[in-house]
Amino acid sequence: MSAFGTKALVLDFGGVISKTLFETHDLTETSLGLSPGTLAWRGPFDTSSDPLWQSMQRDEISERDYWHRRTHEVGQLVGEDWKDMQTFVIRARGADPDAVIRPEARRAIKAVHAAGYRLAILSNELDLFYGADFRSKLPLLKHFELVVDATYTGILKPDPRAYGFVTDALGLPAEACVFVDDQMRNVDGARRVGMKTVHFDVTNPSQSYGEALAYFGLAIK
Repeated sequence: MSAFGTKALVLDFGGVISKTLFETHDLTETSLGLSPGTLAWRGPFDTSSDPLWQSMQRDEISERDYWHRRTHEVGQLVGEDWKDMQTFVIRARGADPDAVIRPEARRAIKAVHAAGYRLAILSNELDLFYGADFRSKLPLLKHFELVVDATYTGILKPDPRAYGFVTDALGLPAEACVFVDDQMRNVDGARRVGMKTVHFDVTNPSQSYGEALAYFGLAIK
């Protein structure tokens, strides 16, 4: 292993690598045949529009609970009974998930990979929300040597065991990992186990990726 390979960038997926569903309401409405403006809940982009999001941020419900509720609501809008988030994502984003990957994520991931550093994903619900065949549709994921998904482990962030799966698999100490997530509870969990952290601001992805890359002496170009 090179000296460069002794550090790793560990990313959450939804919101950090891919755009949030809040940012793509127009695409969702078009895909589902809904009138523009039908989906008015905006999560972190306008918390006043989304009491359910506020409830999740207060830890009164989980993030999975939040999206299960939204899935049911949107399914009802098209006269269907959607049972899982995967249905929502597939129907909203169609057959080309690559189209909703953040351009800032592309540049940052390629920069880290090109510099010889390591890349991992730590997600609470990657395949649960996006589908088991989702990864094959994203060429960008070839740069990641590790994907830890609680869909299969059953251990959700911020449980310290979730971060341990990453450090153990990479063979790195926690302090050699830079963890990036848009949920503060998960960032706090990573910090408690000793990882360096960036709380990803979905309203300013360039700044957040800039903070993460600074740990590696890199910059987004």
